[in-house]
Amino acid sequence: MTQRLSSLKGVDGVNCSLDEVDQETESVKVTIEGTSIAFDTVEATLRELGAVIHSVDEVAAGKRLIEDVRTLQDHRD
Repeated sequence: MTQRLSSLKGVDGVNCSLDEVDQETESVKVTIEGTSIAFDTVEATLRELGAVIHSVDEVAAGKRLIEDVRTLQDHRD
């Protein structure tokens, strides 16, 4: 999976790590970095490999990346 995703146009690097295993599924965390990632191509490639996307947790874009910082809203109980 990692090699296949890393060969896609616009992808500079890919990390895949096994997150959880149960009787029917394996959950894999995939992190992709690149300058021009085509989400539709990534999704189609994962489907070809028998995987599905359950969530996209973060997307960053722009001339520079912004560090995620905790705010007052993050400290609510």
